[in-house]
Amino acid sequence: MSRGFRDFARREWGPLFSTVRTALVTQRWRAVPMTLAAVCLTALFQVVQNQDWGYQAVQDIGSVRAEDPLWLSLLRTPLSLFVPALDLPVWGALAQVLLVFGIAEICLGRWRTLTVAYLATLAGTLYARVGIALGPDGPLGLPASDAQVVDTGPSAAVVGLAVYVCWRLGARWTGALVVVAMVVEVIIKTNLAGKEHLAAIAAVLVLIAFQAWRERRQDGAEPEPEPRPGTRSWKPPIRS
Repeated sequence: MSRGFRDFARREWGPLFSTVRTALVTQRWRAVPMTLAAVCLTALFQVVQNQDWGYQAVQDIGSVRAEDPLWLSLLRTPLSLFVPALDLPVWGALAQVLLVFGIAEICLGRWRTLTVAYLATLAGTLYARVGIALGPDGPLGLPASDAQVVDTGPSAAVVGLAVYVCWRLGARWTGALVVVAMVVEVIIKTNLAGKEHLAAIAAVLVLIAFQAWRERRQDGAEPEPEPRPGTRSWKPPIRS
């Protein structure tokens, strides 16, 4: 392994690796309680929806389709993130949640992880409606038949979290690689899931741009003058 690659790896993944390693060494599984709960919830939904008595119940609380009323889709979106797609192997969803949610929970904290995950999922859910309204002729459009596709699973949240964590921890090339991979996915196989991944990335990039702008404003703000002796603040003394 060349020294140049080692230096690149240290710059790109060093902060991420050290943050995750320190948390797991010092706290072990206590570092990722939300992730473990998400994995268990995903596994539970998978078991229940494959039972004759449980399939419809899972559909009623976590199944999202673009043809459904908007209020119903928004109500089901939080749990739809943890309902595995029936046409994909469940181990893929469990591995995604465990790895990406776990890293995000350690690096970002529990509530920020959930916020970014739901932002990405919601962006994909809302995009499906916009894409169907645009029609299949444009690059951003979707065929009307996609309105009946069951839209569940953690993939949009996973992609959004991966991009956000890479930005926050300075792994910019890795984040760019995730974006490029999603673009290639859509080029090779144009479907609802691929375009929803791009919508999730777009929403997260807007969030990143806003936070970067706010941080620049805070860094550039002038510090307030120190209070002068005998005054209540930096303002001139009050005269009676």
